[in-house]
Amino acid sequence: MFLLVGQSNMAGRGKVTEADQTPVEGVLMFSADQQWVPAVDPLHFDKPKIAGVGLGRTFGIEIAKMSPGKTVGLIPCAVGGTSIDVWKPGARDAATNTHPWDDAMVRAKAALKDGTLRGILWHQGESDSNPEKSAAYEAKLHDLISRFRDELGAPNVPFIVGQLGKFAGKPWDDAKHVVDKAHQDLPSKVSATAFVSADGLVDGGDKTHFDADSMREFGRRYAEAYRKLIGEPNAR
Repeated sequence: MFLLVGQSNMAGRGKVTEADQTPVEGVLMFSADQQWVPAVDPLHFDKPKIAGVGLGRTFGIEIAKMSPGKTVGLIPCAVGGTSIDVWKPGARDAATNTHPWDDAMVRAKAALKDGTLRGILWHQGESDSNPEKSAAYEAKLHDLISRFRDELGAPNVPFIVGQLGKFAGKPWDDAKHVVDKAHQDLPSKVSATAFVSADGLVDGGDKTHFDADSMREFGRRYAEAYRKLIGEPNAR
């Protein structure tokens, strides 16, 4: 099972096609009402009117190819627009009137009654890419990883972080570079972590969210990072 957490680029805002809503054998998602159902986009339900294609479904499909005969369970818990500050116990996200950390823990623990946590996928940082928050981001990220592992009883579970979007016409400022460095430096500072590049990926026109094709490619890149992290050169 894999926990999908972060903000809107983890939840996904890409345009959904018929193919995205076609079930794939062996890939399930934990629904809003805590049921295992076929993994179809949108996986997330943080903002139902705009939720779309994310990286999770393609990631799940790629992992299923690596694990023949096994079922991949995706646990979507991302919340669009959230700062890392609301990913801690008791914190509330005013825009969605949710408690991202607390809600994720409830969902994860319910889902994990049916399987084993194999990885945590994180994409977040846009909301912390400003002068007031960026300098503290790295320490908060390291703390977040520790809390996930402690709370879920998985001290060595792989944690994979994806790079923020580098979109044409929207150059990065200093604060975004600071957050990016925290992401890129993660594997050298925290064990069992990986960084996934967003090079070549594009937005869907809003200069903020990856388009659907980029999300699918990102999912493949996350899966490859996971494969390398666990040291599996071939299907298992």
